[in-house]
Parts: sequence; structure tokens; C-alpha cells
Amino acid sequence: MLRDVTAVRYVTPLRSGGSVPGVVEADDLGTYVVKFTGSAQGRKALVAEVIVGELARALGLRFPELVLVHFDPAIAAHEPHQEVRELHTASAGVNLGMDWLPDARDFTPQVAQVFPVDPLEAGRIVWLDALTVNVDRTVHSSNLMVWPTLGVAPPKLWLIDHGAALVFHHRWGTTDPTKAYDFRHHALGHYGPDVRTADAELRPKVTEELLRAITDEVPDAWLADEPGFDTPGEVRRAYVDFLLTRARSSATWLPTDFPSREELAAENARRAERTQQGRPDWLKRVPDLHGKPAAEQDWSVHLG
Repeated sequence: MLRDVTAVRYVTPLRSGGSVPGVVEADDLGTYVVKFTGSAQGRKALVAEVIVGELARALGLRFPELVLVHFDPAIAAHEPHQEVRELHTASAGVNLGMDWLPDARDFTPQVAQVFPVDPLEAGRIVWLDALTVNVDRTVHSSNLMVWPTLGVAPPKLWLIDHGAALVFHHRWGTTDPTKAYDFRHHALGHYGPDVRTADAELRPKVTEELLRAITDEVPDAWLADEPGFDTPGEVRRAYVDFLLTRARSSATWLPTDFPSREELAAENARRAERTQQGRPDWLKRVPDLHGKPAAEQDWSVHLG
């Protein structure tokens, strides 16, 4: 069960994410990144966060704890930006919190060059993303964190940010649950993901019972008024049916074609050359800010 907590102190907004989540302290002494129901992405992004995040945890992947955060906008009255205050006002009530990972680092392409990832672990993450149609974990935006960065324990990969997954719930009834998607540019593709072993290991674990338990964690209010459904229970059933059918048909969508680092570099170089050819001369002189050495990177936390 997702725990209920109450936000008692608003710390800061995270502007690196389009949904402008906020860091809060709660009455359980925990610190959480809160995604708000009033954000532009809407409640379906929170539904996806719960379903995919809890499924990841059930399958043995590392994912921060999720909690239901009761949020009173009054605790953030000191927020200086009007648009953020309006977001808070629109989000009074129950929102979604993710446990804060202090000093975690983004899994950037520069980190990926020196951070070892086991092919089976990579395969498990790719398999989860393919199952849940999460095409938002690419080499350019990994939605992965490396944590901890200090202490005796070696750093591990942690999954975050699944609000863009479950794309089928934006157009119920029109998406084939056996459809294959392009995962060639997955953030872990060049680690040689062992997706076949991951499929044999994880597919049997995605049962109707598990999916029912996970979808039951989603608050009714986030499922209400869904076009084409009369009750939140019917919406939950639709999630269960789609994901169960997709898991059972993994042979049709299992991604296995991943370019090597060298092939990715060559492809990026070709893309950059095409982009440069279409630019005016003055824009061609703008320096490339994405190719800085790892030592010059900003290791800021990105949980939004």
C-alpha cells in the first residue's frame, strides 16, 4: 500500500522538469519530490508513475518509494513565482511524492562512458520500458539516477520519472497491445541488454493478481471521469487487461536491435551534419554545449 503523508514544509520547485515538481518535507520526517495533480501533464502522468513505478519495484528493479502526499498550498505561500503558486492552488489535496535521493547524479552520456551496467540489468530495464511503452528513457534523457554517490556502498542505477509511459491510456481502444516500438536509442542500448533472459525471468511475474494489486494503489479521483468508462474500477480493469495481454505477447514486441556506441556516435554525427547544413551561417557559429567533458558537467539532481 502507498503510505499517506502530509507535507509540512515546502522546500523548492524543481524547474528541470516540465511538470515543475516540488521538494517537500513531510510529517513522517521524509523528504519527497512531489508531482502535482494540477500540472500540465495532468493526472494520467501520476497514474503512469504509480503503475510503472510499483511494477518496477515488484519486478526487483530499484525505484524510490512512492507516497500519497496531502498538500496544502498555504505551506508554499512564500513561493515567489506566480505560475508555481497557481500550480499549487490547483493541486490542493492528494498528490504523488517520490522519495528524494540526496546527491544523486543524472545518468548522462558522460556518466554512461565510465559507469558499468550488467547486460542483464540493462535487459530488465529495457524489458520494463518496452512492456509499459515508456519511450522516454533515451541516451539524451535517461530518466535514470546513479545513487548513492558517497559511502561504502557502490552506486547503483535507480529508475525515475515514468509519467510519459502507458501511452495507450491517452487513446483507449486504438492501440494494439502487441505493437513493437523503436528502442534502438534506449539509454542502456549500448550495454548489450540481455532482453531475452530478462523476458524469460520477468514475464511470468506479471500476473493478473499483481496488476490488480498495483492498479488498486491508484486513487479513485485520478481515474474518475475517464471518457468511455463508468467507474474507476472499469479503468483499472482496462489497465490490467492491456498490460497482461502485452506481457503474454512479448515475443511480438521484444526489442533486440541496439546500435553500438560507435554506431550511435556515427549516427549522431550524421544528424549533426544535416542540422548544420540547414542552419544560417550565424547559427553555425554557436558552440556545442552538449559535448563538454564529464568534469565540466553539472551533476544537478533531476527528478522531474
